[in-house]
Amino acid sequence: MAITETRVPGPAGLPLLGSMLDLRNDSLATYVRALREHGDVVRLTAGPPGLRFELYGVFSAEGAQQVLATESANFRKDNAFYQEVRESFGNGLLTSQDDDYLRQRRLVQPLFTRRRVDGYAEAVTTEVAALMSRWHGEAGPGTADTAGGAGRTAAAAPDADTRVVDVVDEMTRLTLRAVARILFGVDVEAAVDVVERCFPVIGEYVLRRGYSPLNVPRDWPTRANRRAAAASRELNAVCDRIVEERRAQGAAATGEDLLTLLARAGSAEDGSLDAAEIRDQVLVFLLAGHETTATSLAFALHLLARHPEQQERARAEAARVLDGRTPTAADLDALPYLTRVLKEAMRLYPAAPVIGRRAVAATVVGGHTVPAGADVIVAPWVTHRHPRYWEDPERFDPERFTPEAEKDRPRYAWFPFGGGPRACIGQHFSMLESVLALAMILQEYELTAVDRTVPVQAAITLRAAGPARCTLRRR
Repeated sequence: MAITETRVPGPAGLPLLGSMLDLRNDSLATYVRALREHGDVVRLTAGPPGLRFELYGVFSAEGAQQVLATESANFRKDNAFYQEVRESFGNGLLTSQDDDYLRQRRLVQPLFTRRRVDGYAEAVTTEVAALMSRWHGEAGPGTADTAGGAGRTAAAAPDADTRVVDVVDEMTRLTLRAVARILFGVDVEAAVDVVERCFPVIGEYVLRRGYSPLNVPRDWPTRANRRAAAASRELNAVCDRIVEERRAQGAAATGEDLLTLLARAGSAEDGSLDAAEIRDQVLVFLLAGHETTATSLAFALHLLARHPEQQERARAEAARVLDGRTPTAADLDALPYLTRVLKEAMRLYPAAPVIGRRAVAATVVGGHTVPAGADVIVAPWVTHRHPRYWEDPERFDPERFTPEAEKDRPRYAWFPFGGGPRACIGQHFSMLESVLALAMILQEYELTAVDRTVPVQAAITLRAAGPARCTLRRR
């Protein structure tokens, strides 16, 4: 591809700070604005002199495919943010590279085949049923609920058959319990309590350090270091205890939870995972396996609550296919409209809104040279709003994901699970869990949005920065 520009375009920003304040205040809006004003490949500078850094944004579908797939060897997980995630959550599939990653992927892949993942459906529907039982049991005048784990209150409405919930809180707890049940089996309660307490502390710590131009060493006795270290010790301890119990059981272990399967995983070529490696995989599955799916589910419910016509169509499909029964994995293909609703929610609210890499070789992308050593992002949040691929991109329209519409778009116009050799190993599980949960909830409840708009921000995953309350009326 010919180079059309000698300098990658981008916003000038402030004289001393560049785009630092814009990125700090609203990085997602800053990236969207950069696309609109400067094109598909953009260079942003941020920070004061002496601590200034450059960031290259690649926003076209074709550019994302280059970075993540066709030329992925030139773009590695070597940036500061991934290093912070690695130090806090271990060297699992999310953060490992090269031979470590390939070995781990080969050992773990058999646990995520479609057939194996379909076997996790009962654990999901068990937790969804428990959630709705809690809603039923607590609904009534004067009751209130704070079980969502994030401190927001969800209260019953005056009608005993209605209640108001924050769907972000509720779906976060649901997906955490589901992934913990799949990982730990009977040990689900102890794991959930520790994760709910420790993950927010570690996540904030990683985020702050990952985007700071200057950090003190982790072993310095600052308040933030001590607090994060204590949370990590508690989280590691519960994982280590359960891992050691499974490994001690050895061949006698009869459970089919994911942790038991990890402890059994092995091959002549790759050996087996040791206790530390198993813990690292568990931590990554807990992190990536509940926050991302919770985001997709919560915003699917929020969007349906704002769009009653699409909600009724989704409910009618679930009622026609299920007739009130609990769904199974075999029902997934019979729920195409619910799947389209979920995909459209993931377009507008991708759980991984920004994906970072570091260029290890100069690469021409979209007619511009991205230099070796540059920090690079591809951004589903931006590409999913690119007017070249999406007409009226802020409008909620599940019909964008009919088979006919999908075949006419570039592969990476929609990539909420990343792509290429580092694509999310759990994407089928996420889709399965979300569609089954939506089908069960819609059969029982009609939703109306209390909060019409929900502010969001980019953290380790996409995070709601305000409440996403819906009124649920039991049918």
